[in-house]
Amino acid sequence: MARIDPDALFVDAYREYSPGVCGYLRTRGVEDPEAVTQDVFLALYPRLGDLRGGPAGLRTLVFTIAHARAVDSHRSRGRTPVSIEYDPAWDPRLTESAEEQALEGMADGLALLKNLTEDYREVLALRIIAELSLESTARIMNKTPGAIKQLQRRALARLKEAQQESKGQGRS
Repeated sequence: MARIDPDALFVDAYREYSPGVCGYLRTRGVEDPEAVTQDVFLALYPRLGDLRGGPAGLRTLVFTIAHARAVDSHRSRGRTPVSIEYDPAWDPRLTESAEEQALEGMADGLALLKNLTEDYREVLALRIIAELSLESTARIMNKTPGAIKQLQRRALARLKEAQQESKGQGRS
């Protein structure tokens, strides 16, 4: 049986999964999702030699590490000083930056997600953003695939309700 080159596998995994990992971490509220994405892949590299399960196993391993790093990030946030938010009143520029415009577009979606319970946000992040299977999501969240189906259905229904409520308030 031919051995897979771990360096090539790592490069392929990074190209394939890093955008999804970063998006997953961002929706989980990680303070610096790009840095934590790098940590995920640094933790992945030494484990590539023992990888089982082909591409699905690799994807599950990547998002299992990402989940653990998100939990670590939230735990460490409780032990670190609060960072100060950006205040546009103190910004002397006359035009918005491209980053501000991009973040503005994401703000509505993130606000809707913040109103969901932790389990709802987690299942949506793993199933939709990370595109994990029911089984992989169930393993990461320590639930059954049936429970994940129900949780996802309820989360999507709640998200739809919240979106309709926010649209209704906007018309007032």
